[in-house]
Amino acid sequence: MPSSRRPTYASTGRRPAAGNTAAGNTTAGNTPAGSTSGRNQRPGTASRDAGNGPDVISASRPVADPAPQSPKEAKKTRFAGRKKENPAESSTASGGPAGNVLAFPEPKGKRRKRKVLAVAGTLVAAVAALLAAAVFSPVLAVNTISVSGTRLLTPAQVQTALEPLRGKPLPQITDEEVGRLLEPLVQVKSVSAEARPPSALAVEVRERVPVALVKQGEQYQLVDVEGIQLAATDDPSSVSLPVIDGGAGTIGKELFRATAEVLGALPADVLAKLSNASAQSVDAVELKLVDGQTIIWGNAGEKELKAKVLAALLKVPADPKNPVKVYDVSVPRHPVTR
Repeated sequence: MPSSRRPTYASTGRRPAAGNTAAGNTTAGNTPAGSTSGRNQRPGTASRDAGNGPDVISASRPVADPAPQSPKEAKKTRFAGRKKENPAESSTASGGPAGNVLAFPEPKGKRRKRKVLAVAGTLVAAVAALLAAAVFSPVLAVNTISVSGTRLLTPAQVQTALEPLRGKPLPQITDEEVGRLLEPLVQVKSVSAEARPPSALAVEVRERVPVALVKQGEQYQLVDVEGIQLAATDDPSSVSLPVIDGGAGTIGKELFRATAEVLGALPADVLAKLSNASAQSVDAVELKLVDGQTIIWGNAGEKELKAKVLAALLKVPADPKNPVKVYDVSVPRHPVTR
């Protein structure tokens, strides 16, 4: 009949193999006297008799003590565990990146774009430097000023007014600045300037056009359609312009302006044939030719058409038997001569 006694193992001075060790089945009845109770005993360890009994190995769950590792093997184990970590979570406590984060190469398109931007920035800086050098360079300073388009003024008068521009770089000079310097010269209506490097400035002047003479004392003033006095002369016959009877001071500003506008619409060849102009009202402007004929103009309306009709009538050959004394262009589409 088989024995019901649990097997015992002779103590050999070394711990049994982990595969043959079990815990949790040691009972108080099978524990030798003087031994530690199973309640206070480490699981998976053998219960040793305090006296002389043999070591009793319980049949509880196995306990495996790790085999000792060399320092080199321990380092490899730690490094392998670190490699398995998520790079996104392997940051230091201060927020810096972990030492095992891999750096990927930058895309070619991004590198190319950065190079293009760098080259473009360099070109812009170079162009800006060249422009700054041109604007402020003394090499392009104004040394010569030429003037054209003057009749009432002389080129010397314009050059004197533009004297502050000498020594100033050409790129800094504008038409507006030239116009401001010439404002005291009332004869100048508009002006344009052209830079001619390295040091020349060409100025073209457009003067106001005188349309009549106005007697003031012993002199006759040349005026334009706005009544601006442009010049003066003692001999009205030296100027091929009609004389406005009474002038602005006698006939009033409105009548003077109406008469001046009529004269300003006439071509130069017709204007040269007039001796004087007068107006009883703004609707009754009359002109006198040097040959004695009278031109009834009417008001200032349709002045361009009236000027063309009058020029055509004056080109008609004169009839000695029936000379024309009056040209009426007050209704330009139905002119009358008598």
